[in-house]
Amino acid sequence: MGISELRQAAIGTDQSDNAFDALGGELVRQGVIGPQDAALAGVVRKHCDATLDRVLMAEGLVNQDDLLEAHARRLNSRRLSRKELETLASHAPTQTDPRDLIKDGVLPVVDRDGTEAVATGHPYVVEAKGGITPDQRILLADPLEVQDEIAARHRGHLTELAQARVPIIESCRSWGSQRQQRLAVSLVLLLLIGALTWGFPQVVLGFFVAWAAFTLIVSAVLKTAAFTARMAAGDAALPDAPPTSKAPLPKVSILVPLFRETEIAHHLIARLSRLTYPKCLLDVVLVLEEEDETTRETLATIDLPPWMRAVIVPDGQPRTKPRAMNYALDFCEGDIVGIFDAEDAPDPDQITAVARRFQELPDDVVCLQGVLDYYNARQNWLARCFTIEYATWFRVILPGMEKLGFAIPLGGTTLYFRRRVLEKLGGWDAHNVTEDADLGFRLARHGYRTEMIGTVTGEEANCRVWPWVKQRSRWLKGYMTTYLVHMRRPFLLYRQLGAWKFWGFQAHFITALSQFLLAPVLWTFWLVLFGLPHPLDPVLPRYVLVAFGTLFLTIEAINIAIHIVAVSGSRHRHLIPWVPTMHFYVPLGSIAAYKALYELIAKPFFWEKTTHGLSLNAASLRSSDHAVDLAGIKFKTGHEGF
Repeated sequence: MGISELRQAAIGTDQSDNAFDALGGELVRQGVIGPQDAALAGVVRKHCDATLDRVLMAEGLVNQDDLLEAHARRLNSRRLSRKELETLASHAPTQTDPRDLIKDGVLPVVDRDGTEAVATGHPYVVEAKGGITPDQRILLADPLEVQDEIAARHRGHLTELAQARVPIIESCRSWGSQRQQRLAVSLVLLLLIGALTWGFPQVVLGFFVAWAAFTLIVSAVLKTAAFTARMAAGDAALPDAPPTSKAPLPKVSILVPLFRETEIAHHLIARLSRLTYPKCLLDVVLVLEEEDETTRETLATIDLPPWMRAVIVPDGQPRTKPRAMNYALDFCEGDIVGIFDAEDAPDPDQITAVARRFQELPDDVVCLQGVLDYYNARQNWLARCFTIEYATWFRVILPGMEKLGFAIPLGGTTLYFRRRVLEKLGGWDAHNVTEDADLGFRLARHGYRTEMIGTVTGEEANCRVWPWVKQRSRWLKGYMTTYLVHMRRPFLLYRQLGAWKFWGFQAHFITALSQFLLAPVLWTFWLVLFGLPHPLDPVLPRYVLVAFGTLFLTIEAINIAIHIVAVSGSRHRHLIPWVPTMHFYVPLGSIAAYKALYELIAKPFFWEKTTHGLSLNAASLRSSDHAVDLAGIKFKTGHEGF
C-alpha cells in the first residue's frame, strides 16, 4: 500500500522520531512535502525494506533534485554537477573493486582542496555502514551520474568480468580457439558416416532406427512419468502466492535485456507499469547494448518512472543476452533478481507472489520459474502449435519433472533468483546461447533447487516459419552446447548431481536432441503403415517393421493425449482441435536441429536474434493525436487479450 492509498484510508500516523527524520524534516521545512506525507512515508517504510527517499520518489512526491538538495543541507555538504563529478573522480585512486562501488553507489573523489571524499546519490548507504564521522566528507551527485562514472572509469574490468564470470570448467568460452579442430573432426566423422552408408546402407539405417526407437521410448517414459506426477500433484504442482505475510517485502531487481526493440519499447514500459509490487522496492534495469543506438534513442523519448533505469553494456564479444545480463547484474540493487524479455506481459501481481513464496521456502530453493504462455495464440497455425507446445512444457512436463526430483532446464524469462547465489555461481555463461537451460543444471550441480510457481507471463509466439526455425536452432544449439559442457567431466557431474538427477539429465538432453535429428528416420515407417516397401525389408521381417510402426503410432497417441490435457483449461480450450496437427509441426524442429548442428561447428557463439513485435498492430503504437498510447496493448482482429 502506498501513500495515496493510506491517505484515502485515513490511516493514522505516529510522527515520532526515526532514523530518517532528518531528511523528512528537511523536506518538510523546505515545503517540498507536507508533515502528513512525511509521516505516511514512515508508515510505508515499516512494511517495505526501503529508504525514505525511495518511498517519496516512487510516490512522485519528490524528484531527484529535491532529495539531493535536502541531503546536502542536512549533511552540510554540496551537490556536484556531472562535469565536476568527472573532474574530481579523475584524481581519485581506482584500487577499489568496481562491483562494490556500484553496489553501494559511491565513487571515491578528491575534492577541490585535495581532501579525499566520496560522491554519492545515496548517503544513507554510508550512514548505514557506520555513520558519518567528522573527518569523512560526502559530496552529493545524481545516482545515475555516479553509476555512469563508475562504469566509465572501470569499463575494461567490468567488460572482462561480464565475459568470463563463470568458471572455465563450467563454460564453453574455450571453444573459441578450437574452430579448426572442430571443423577437422566434423569432416572426418562426416566422411566416415558417408563411407559406412555407401558400403553398408542397411546396417547404418538399422543402427539409426534402433537408436531412434530407443530414445523415443525413453522420451515417452520420461514424459509419461512427468505427466503422471503432475496430475497426481494437482494444484500443488504450480503453487500460487502464499497467504499474505507480515514480513517486510524485499527489494526486487528485474533485468530486461533489449536489442533492437524499437517496435515494442513503449508497450514494454506500459506492461511493466502494471506491476502491483510496491514501486519503492522495484528496480527495473533496462539492459541496452552500446552499439544499439536506435533502441537507446527510442527510450530517450520516454519519461521513465524513477524505479526504472537503463544500463548501457559496453560493446564486446560475444554479443549475447547472457553477457549483457552478467554486466547488468552488478548494477542491480535487489535481493531477488528476475528476468523479463522485451515482449513479456507478466501477471500484475507476479513479483509479489514470487517475493512471498521465497520468504516461505528453504534457502536451498534459489530459483522460481514461472509459467510462460502466448498471447497471440489465434494468429495463425504456427502460433497455435507453439502455444500447445509451451502449455505442455510449462504446465505439465516441467512441473512433473520437478515433482519427480529431476533438475530442470530453465526458461529464458519469468525467472527469479536469490541474488547472493546467482553471484556466487558467476551469473550466466556469456558464450552459451541457451544460458537459461545451462544455469538450471549449474544450480543443481551446486546443490540448489528450482521450484515452479503458478504465476503466468504472456509472450509473443514466433509466428513466421523462418524466424521460428532460426529461434529454435539457437535453442537446440544451446542444448547441444550445454550437454557437451556438463559432460566434459562426467564422473564429476555424477557426483554432484547424484544418480537420479544425472540419468534424468542424460534422458532429457539425449532424447530431445536425438528425436529432432533422427525424426526423418522415423518418418520412413509411414511406408510400412501404408503397405509400401521399406529399405529394411531385406533384413527385418515385415512383422518387426509393423511392430516398430505401431510403437511409433502409440507414442504419438500418448503425445496427443498429453497435449490435449495441457490445453484443456478455459484459456486454451480452443486449441484442442489443432492438437493432431502437431505431427506436422515437428518437422520444423528437425530443420532447426540440422541448422543448429552446423552452427555448433562453424559459429557456436552466434546469437540468432528473435524478432519481436510481429503480432502487434503497428497502427496501435500511437493514438490518433500521435502521442504514445501507454494505456493498453492492442492486437490485430482475432487476437486474445491478456
